[in-house]
Amino acid sequence: MPIARREVSDVRVIAHVDMDCFYVQVEQRRQPDLRGLPTAVVQYNAWKGGGLIAVGYEARRFGVKRSMRGDEAKKVCPEIHLVQVPVARGKANLNVYRDAGSEVVGILSQRGRCERASIDEVYLDLTDAAETMLAENPPEMLEEINPEALKSHVLGIDKNEKEEGEIARQWICNSDADHRDKLLVCGAIIVGELRMQVLQETEFTCSAGIAHNKMLAKLASGMNKPAQQTVVPFSAVNELLASLPIKKMKQLGGKLGSSLQSDLGVNTVGDLLQFSEEKLQGHYGINTGKWLWNVARGIDGDEVEGRLLPKSHGCGKTFPGPRALKTMTSVERWLNDLCEELSERIQSDMDKNNRVAHTLTLHARVYKTNDSDSLKKFPSKSCPLRYGTMKIQEDALKLFNSGLREFLGSYRAESKGTMNNKWGVTALSVIASKILATSGACSILKYFQGVDPSCSSEGHTNDGIIQATLATSHSGTESCLGGDNTDLPKESSCEETNSNHSKLNLNQDGKRTNKRNNEVSGPILRYFSTQSPSCSSSQHVSHAIIQDTGPSSTPATDGCSGYNQSESQNGTQQGETRLCNSSPSLVQHGQEKQQWNFNVEDIDPSVIGELPPEIQDEVRGWLKPLKHAKTAKRSSNIAQYFLPSRDR
Repeated sequence: MPIARREVSDVRVIAHVDMDCFYVQVEQRRQPDLRGLPTAVVQYNAWKGGGLIAVGYEARRFGVKRSMRGDEAKKVCPEIHLVQVPVARGKANLNVYRDAGSEVVGILSQRGRCERASIDEVYLDLTDAAETMLAENPPEMLEEINPEALKSHVLGIDKNEKEEGEIARQWICNSDADHRDKLLVCGAIIVGELRMQVLQETEFTCSAGIAHNKMLAKLASGMNKPAQQTVVPFSAVNELLASLPIKKMKQLGGKLGSSLQSDLGVNTVGDLLQFSEEKLQGHYGINTGKWLWNVARGIDGDEVEGRLLPKSHGCGKTFPGPRALKTMTSVERWLNDLCEELSERIQSDMDKNNRVAHTLTLHARVYKTNDSDSLKKFPSKSCPLRYGTMKIQEDALKLFNSGLREFLGSYRAESKGTMNNKWGVTALSVIASKILATSGACSILKYFQGVDPSCSSEGHTNDGIIQATLATSHSGTESCLGGDNTDLPKESSCEETNSNHSKLNLNQDGKRTNKRNNEVSGPILRYFSTQSPSCSSSQHVSHAIIQDTGPSSTPATDGCSGYNQSESQNGTQQGETRLCNSSPSLVQHGQEKQQWNFNVEDIDPSVIGELPPEIQDEVRGWLKPLKHAKTAKRSSNIAQYFLPSRDR
């Protein structure tokens, strides 16, 4: 249900920019010979010529509508050119249109706070830019006004048989206008300049609405199309809403609008003015009633969010009529295709924009045959999103099975079920949401690669060595992890007397094996491969090596002292971890039984996403059996992610 938000007291200048038949314009830019010709974009499905998803204005003049199929459109307009939307994985691929929309957003965002509402529409908060213009270059003082601004349609002004351009000029140059209208004038000039810039740089035309809030700007942008702009002064709000059909208002086109018509006899937005706020709240609840009362008066407190990127990524597919999916095999096949596309899009988003999605949601439209409860909705299901195509596919299938069990009641969905003629899927979609920017802190990758000039410290980088700068320890001495001492200053090295070392062996699933050889198994091991067991430090640079050691009964030299961490499980030998103080290094020692001495439970799952992609699966394989993961303490260092700490 709609949420009522109080409108801010300060005057705002909001614009809604809407591209004109955007899909058609994109195709006409790709095929310039289509410009000026009746054109429509159709779905990939060739049945009856394909469904029209966008119709150019040239084709509209012949009576072609989006509700038609391609064959019907050709009967109405034999000269029409039908362009098929790009196809990938058996469904429409809209990437070319998304990319074209991003071009437009990049231009519009130069002048104010920008919120991308969809592929082809954008909200702009131009308040600051309008205030600046009004202070520095008042419109009435301008010697030359942008031609697009002079074409503005200004609501509420008596035309008196004057040309539209002359009316706009008088309104723009009116020095007696109040502050609110002068800001709108500045907004109209700015939007005219932006629309001209979009045309010059992208070859796309767009229409716009300029008003004091998002709701009114959205209404105005569609009033005069194509390639025009409409302004709504505060004095024209009541006139605009008085005769506006209730179904034309955003969020009133569905059940709420139908309820207003049937229950209260409301057919226009102006009809709402006859009802008090209390009566509307009595019918529709406190929040929705307040919102309806505000709508009738043109009040909208929604802010332009300042978002250039989409809030979520979704991939969907419909299966109408006889094409409905009736087996788990067909559902799984389509889910795999949808998840593959979704995985590519969120991975691209992460690479380009440094954003990570956290929630995976599955929606479906399912019916039951021969059941009186066939109108029951299929429940939407969500879970934490795991990156990787196979993981998303696996989780999406689990979500569908969970929803199907709930939808069908006693029936337990099987991964390869054959419940033909019992249920059918007419729509599937997977959505990645809760997309957040990653932290601005240095990536953990610096600890493995040491190549990022903005994050790394001076020092040497060697294969098999983890470089890490640890927290300063007692007396200003830096705790460090030591690597091959051939790369370190001789005066800062300290030798361990333990000489028997072996490397950790893992199978492809990330499970430990009992092999005792010198070959590294698994990509992560190159980061932990054993080196000469020396440790060294300098004032500014430290090196790290975490290694598994073989049996040894020889105590460490007196030059290295630290703490002991003992574990005893089912009679196994105790292990010991030592920290080197004088030249701090972190080395592990074992007794008699070979083992990898860090505790898997002490790995913080939240850092796994920062690891190189080729080792993320392996690390997650270690964590998979764990029910509860411990998080690292505040002000922790890299060693705490791989080794047990003293107080755990």
